[in-house]
Amino acid sequence: MSTTTKRVVRSDLWINAAFDERLAREQDVSLCIFPVRGNPATAWEMLGDAHVYHVSAAKDELPREWFARADLIARCPNLLCVSAGGAGYDTVDVAACTAAGVAVVNQAGANAASVAEHTLGFMLGVSRRMLEGDRRMRREIGYAREDVMGHEIRGKTVGLVGIGHIGSRVAALAHAFGMDVIASDPFLTPEEIARRGAKAVNFQELLSQSDFVSLHCPRDASTMRMMNAEAFARMKKGAIFITTARGGIHDEAALTEALRSGHLAGAGVDVWDQEPPPLDHPLLAMDNVFATFHVAGVTHEGRRNVASVSAEQIVGVLSGERPPRLINPEVWPEFEKRRARILG
Repeated sequence: MSTTTKRVVRSDLWINAAFDERLAREQDVSLCIFPVRGNPATAWEMLGDAHVYHVSAAKDELPREWFARADLIARCPNLLCVSAGGAGYDTVDVAACTAAGVAVVNQAGANAASVAEHTLGFMLGVSRRMLEGDRRMRREIGYAREDVMGHEIRGKTVGLVGIGHIGSRVAALAHAFGMDVIASDPFLTPEEIARRGAKAVNFQELLSQSDFVSLHCPRDASTMRMMNAEAFARMKKGAIFITTARGGIHDEAALTEALRSGHLAGAGVDVWDQEPPPLDHPLLAMDNVFATFHVAGVTHEGRRNVASVSAEQIVGVLSGERPPRLINPEVWPEFEKRRARILG
């Protein structure tokens, strides 16, 4: 194997052309693309020589065979870095990567503007009952406009669960609409939360004080089913639940019951346990639920930016630069040793 050619491998799932175009400008970087539903031997041949595996973050689009887990890593002796193609990294076993000396990077913040806009769209759409009005206008004649009368968001309180790249942008947009913003984030000091545009509160206070609860936290062991029946019960009666985070952080059955009972006025849901959700999912039958299919970050601008950031970060990693979005920083000393040994 040549010690000068740096091999990047990705699947043939859709990605903005900016990714391939950026890597093509590097004379010592080659890109291989394997078909996720083609001949597995072809994929394994490419992955076996890979220095970087750029893996789709879409857990229900990428076949599990190609998740970056221990079994895949074991078959890729030269693998130095796994690059997740989004802010999330549900398709990556970070612990297994760390144990093997493999760096894991994501693209946090690259599509933050798109997700923040979608979040505000949910807040406006559910609060003003836009979707209900649209549906009734298409199937009924003779109802009164007051039957679908909603509320302004001005003067309301939005509680952000997590105030990172996306949450900070949501805070700025919410202030522009005249809203009060509070946030809970265990990784930030109250002073830093204030700098990002929100008043710091704990999670329980956020639930009880917010007219809108909006999730912007990662999916991990500490956040799985964070929004359960107890959490929904602690929310204000008539409040609205919004999530553009990750499926699994909220309990779908508990949310359904909180809406069915009338405790919550509505919800905007972009992420699901199964994506897309089955057509008979009870949340899809509710007119006060604004449902989308994990598209908050899927804009032309967002996808192009994620692709560009991904490629730029990969080029840097292969050159020995510490990446700005390193998920497992504890791996770095071992990564540097392996990089020197594998790439020379």
